Amino acid sequence: MLESIINTINSLGYVGIALLMALENIIPPIPSELIMPLAGFTITQGKMNFIGVIIAGTIGSVLGATPWYFLGKSWGLKRTKKIADRYGKWLTLSGKDVEKAKIWFDRRGYIATGIGRLVPGIRTYISIPAGISKMPLIPFLFYSTIGSIFWVSFLTGAGYIFGANYEKVGTYLKPISVIVLIAILAFAIYWIIKRKRTSVRPRNFHN
Repeated sequence: MLESIINTINSLGYVGIALLMALENIIPPIPSELIMPLAGFTITQGKMNFIGVIIAGTIGSVLGATPWYFLGKSWGLKRTKKIADRYGKWLTLSGKDVEKAKIWFDRRGYIATGIGRLVPGIRTYISIPAGISKMPLIPFLFYSTIGSIFWVSFLTGAGYIFGANYEKVGTYLKPISVIVLIAILAFAIYWIIKRKRTSVRPRNFHN
């Protein structure tokens, strides 16, 4: 896979970066944690410039996320849950996960779209509840772009700093990703518990 990524970037340049990042969002096994750090390394060799790499990576990332948005929008919650249950092993997603994501998204949809683009494992699939919840396309693209810019810039900068050791970026990123995921899950659990307590709290009626 690494050789294919290197050949694509060397032969197609910025277009290759955009293409790889689009595929990374559609086919999760292709890691952005390898694509963008490699692009960052090419900057140190004078083959590309930093701004161009960021723009290409961001465009590809947003383009790759958009099909998931339209699928969620066209399928709806019921059909998406059914498909997720049927192909859950491939999608790493279950129908129950889809429903929970939609409930959470309905409360914090716009913020979730931007933040979700920064978290490995969530980056791709955050577009699904956005589509299911009928989030308008323009806000979806805007927040997806903002989140993607931060993610792409971080990985490119890391690749620039690591230089020829750019492959190590993914290794160092794994524990950080776990911490971020745990923090998000903890916040989600806290919010759900808080909501339940609020809903069952007895109300005081005055005559």
